[in-house]
Amino acid sequence: MLPQSFPNPLTEFLFSVFIGIAILITFYTCNFYYLVFLSKQKHKSQRAELVDPPTVTIQLPIYNERYVATRLVNAVCTMDYPKEKMCIQVLDDSDDDTCDIVENLVVDYQKKGFDISHIRRDKRRGYKAGALRNAMKYVKGNFVAIFDADFIPPSWFLKKAIPYFCKPEIGFVQCRWGHVNEAYSALTKAQALSLDFHFLIEQNAKSNSHLFMNFNGTAGIWRKECIDDAGGWHTATLVEDLDLSYRAQMKGWKCVFLPEIVVDAELPVQMNAAKRQQFRWAKGSMQCAIKLLGDIVIKKIPIDTKIQAFVQLTRHIVHPLMLIQFLIMPILLAAKINIYLVSTLPLLTIAAYFAIGPLGYLMIIRDLWGSSWKSKALAYLYLVIYTAGMSVNNTVAVFDALFGKKNEFLRTPKYGIVNKTDDWRDKAYNLPFTKTTLLEIFFGIYGVIAIFIAIFSNNPVFVPILGIQALGFFCISYLSISHSTFKKSKLQKPHKVSKVEKMANGYYKLAVVGIIGFIIFGVIVAFDGYKNSVYPLEESRGIMSRIQATSDPQQIITDLRTVKVLLPKEGNPVWIFPTDSTDFGLIQKDLNTMISTVDKISTSSQDSAAFHTGMFNVHFQAQTIYTNLMDAIPYMYVSISNIVFSSVWISAIIGIFAVIKRKKERLKSYEMSDEV
Repeated sequence: MLPQSFPNPLTEFLFSVFIGIAILITFYTCNFYYLVFLSKQKHKSQRAELVDPPTVTIQLPIYNERYVATRLVNAVCTMDYPKEKMCIQVLDDSDDDTCDIVENLVVDYQKKGFDISHIRRDKRRGYKAGALRNAMKYVKGNFVAIFDADFIPPSWFLKKAIPYFCKPEIGFVQCRWGHVNEAYSALTKAQALSLDFHFLIEQNAKSNSHLFMNFNGTAGIWRKECIDDAGGWHTATLVEDLDLSYRAQMKGWKCVFLPEIVVDAELPVQMNAAKRQQFRWAKGSMQCAIKLLGDIVIKKIPIDTKIQAFVQLTRHIVHPLMLIQFLIMPILLAAKINIYLVSTLPLLTIAAYFAIGPLGYLMIIRDLWGSSWKSKALAYLYLVIYTAGMSVNNTVAVFDALFGKKNEFLRTPKYGIVNKTDDWRDKAYNLPFTKTTLLEIFFGIYGVIAIFIAIFSNNPVFVPILGIQALGFFCISYLSISHSTFKKSKLQKPHKVSKVEKMANGYYKLAVVGIIGFIIFGVIVAFDGYKNSVYPLEESRGIMSRIQATSDPQQIITDLRTVKVLLPKEGNPVWIFPTDSTDFGLIQKDLNTMISTVDKISTSSQDSAAFHTGMFNVHFQAQTIYTNLMDAIPYMYVSISNIVFSSVWISAIIGIFAVIKRKKERLKSYEMSDEV
């Protein structure tokens, strides 16, 4: 990128931040391609013949899983493995009717001769990690298999996975996740592809090398000795699996990823559930980074292992970086700052973005899926939009971790959704949208404004980048709202819908319509504001640039009169520490002086010294006004009127949000009164 001048120190600082973020994001992206290279290295994990099957404890941590608990227990109990060699523990912290469902199942299987127990705790201390830690004292044998409630282990799982513990240093094996409902919607297709990239690229690469690999919390088996040696399950983070697997590998234990063993699982079908899951993963990873990176630095492990551990644990920092870059880009474009890779070849910039992003990923997709790559390519489009929109949710998670905010381990609801015809909207556990949705709406509207800025500043090559991000924010916020529901569960007793309940649901629908209406209203007002306040300054700046390139008095006078009409007659957009350079009243006087000067020299010969001197002064004044307008434009976005309007607009949406929450609580209170 070529050197350039900046209108003020703030713009220069923002440009430096923008470039620094671009370098960091490129680093994380290129690291993924490095893992792609490692994943292609041929490495076959060793396994031994299973002559005498060892005793395996199978732990099933669940919490309020009325729709999938039966499916999970049945799948485990029908495994093709000696019944006497399986110790099944259902770690049930439920506080709804799931505990009754599980209790009846356990009793039935106990009568059939299964060693299965229903383990409950008086309090849900430590959430999933606490349940796993509590159950360790009841473990039988030296192997512990773990399955979350949404997984469906195949009958041959243990027979195929246990033989990979042929070496005593193998601490755990991780199997690949399958997707029982991948084709359900664009949301599930995007999530499935993201997980496939994680397992087929990242996990495969790390298993093939000496890099640290993380346990994914389910669909895997641990050696009990490894869990004990690593310090057991800790409850300090939201991702106890990542924490334990790193501590185990720092102790010298090895791990194996088995891509050929696929365990199907149910993907979240509700946007708010997917956001909750992503939030937990993002915050938990950053918590592990804070907790473990110090030990990783001082441990005697290869330098590339340390680097990859740092990347793995901190990769969610990309989300706030993306948001910051997204906020800065239109400001730099409005200030006419060149952010192309090569100033004379703007298309090279967009080509570079797509080369290290979509094009590279499409090549990977074609290599991994062969003839079926086209359907995955469409899923990649969904994933790009999904990832862009999810950056707000994950950014909040990252800052929660960095500021040490404590969060409850919030489970991801499962509904037993397998087929496209299955419906989840009238089931229990549905989640309402949160205040994060308001931020997503804000960023979506900001993206629309940024697109107009890119167009009017003659930088249309950035429109696709800004457009994808804005579309992502709108899609995520729209699905968050549309997937919210306050309906009763089918499992609740049928009752006559009360007048109050009808009113509550009616308020909810009106609130959703109100939010959508305010979004549209905000976009219209923002566009109108840009058109009437910012764009005239942009146009004037272009005219002043043209004046500097001409010596035609009549054309200059015409242009100056046009600028006088475009610019405000008075006022100063810099309302904090205003300067004379951005005072529109003084700029109008300078324009009058320029018109007077051009009038005087227009009667002189163009070869005379007077003409050249006068024209030099006019060009110099044009350059000065051009610079003054560059200084003024950024402050037009943060004018007092814009701040007041934005505050009122945000307050209105928050007010609508409060109405939704209040009506939801009222509905819940009536539901509770019905049940009493």
